[in-house]
Amino acid sequence: MTITSLKFEGFIKAPPHQVYNSFTNSTAIREWMCDVATTATKPGGRFYAAWNSGYYTSGEFIALEPDKLISFTWRGRGYPRDTQVSVTLKKKTSGTQLRLIHKGLGKGANWESIRQDIQYGWESGLENLISVLETGEDLRFAQRPMLGILTGEFNDAVAKRIGVPVQQGIHIDGVVDGMGAKAAGLQHDDVLVGMAGKEIRTSGDLNNALQRKRAGDWVDVTIYRGMEKMTYQMQLSKRPLPEIPTTVTALAKAAEKRSEEEISQINKFFGTITEEAASYKPAPDEWSAKEILAHLIHGHRGTQQYFGLMIGGHEEWADDWGGNVHALNKATVTAYPTLLELLEEYRRSSGETVALLANIPPEFSQRKSTFWRMGVYALAGPSHLSIHMVQFQEVIEAYKKNKSK
Repeated sequence: MTITSLKFEGFIKAPPHQVYNSFTNSTAIREWMCDVATTATKPGGRFYAAWNSGYYTSGEFIALEPDKLISFTWRGRGYPRDTQVSVTLKKKTSGTQLRLIHKGLGKGANWESIRQDIQYGWESGLENLISVLETGEDLRFAQRPMLGILTGEFNDAVAKRIGVPVQQGIHIDGVVDGMGAKAAGLQHDDVLVGMAGKEIRTSGDLNNALQRKRAGDWVDVTIYRGMEKMTYQMQLSKRPLPEIPTTVTALAKAAEKRSEEEISQINKFFGTITEEAASYKPAPDEWSAKEILAHLIHGHRGTQQYFGLMIGGHEEWADDWGGNVHALNKATVTAYPTLLELLEEYRRSSGETVALLANIPPEFSQRKSTFWRMGVYALAGPSHLSIHMVQFQEVIEAYKKNKSK
């Protein structure tokens, strides 16, 4: 018998208004279901969602009863016609009972493949919805393994400098000790172009290739090292995640501790560096130490803007990273021309990021999924500074080598 509708049920320890928001607010939808979303929450208003895998769906809201019902059409990529999704919410003592029906599925082999994708999509999606609303943890990120690479800017100038015959891919700026990439033999200035049978051109492609993989899995990775194309076997590493504080105050204190450690590290490094050394550029298209410092300052400014969007509940979205804007670094070095001034501005910018966290309203932590993402962004993985410390060292070594000629 052909099944023309699929039903899913689940209990979520969160109030109905939070669950309702998770199906109607574009930022909230991205937090658990997809990579891109845009909505106009009114009958006849748009519903659009897309994934880095290339799948997308579009439709419109049919019926909306705040905290009770969401109904919208769903026409996924390759569907012969519209289908319909109805979500009903019932308030319970300790949360919300959710029932989702996806109906209007057709018959035949083409629909069978669609039906299987819908089944998997809603099962995994609703599992993640429960997680983000109850604990804040996005399973798509928390369970996704790591390669252990630090990525760098990649454009025509970089491709020419490192001698690779491609202009798209992931430029490896460094590899992390103790993780799969280094163990497999990947190196600085390799360009990753394939993984697990998928072409890798952007960071979105890489995230998609890792999505259904787990730590311990083995994958083929294809890279260019200069003009030579090479394939390695790599074992994926577990993603290290910090313990995310449960309150705004605790998060600000953790961020302050990290900030103090980074400021101490950077002051120690620059303690004996001269103005001449800090201004030296190894090549016309490479940064001086001052320009790297300016880039780190803009990293904090960008973080502050991003956190502001998180707090506002409507975050911007870009399909890919557009690369570093060198004019920003040059402008900052012009405004703060000495090394001492740049170091002081870095300290101020880092302190401002901590101050922003400290001044977030305490109730923001109740938006568990957004607060968890903010905590991961603020505390997890190699810091922006640690990624560029190697670059600082390389620039100063190049200066010393040039002076000794």
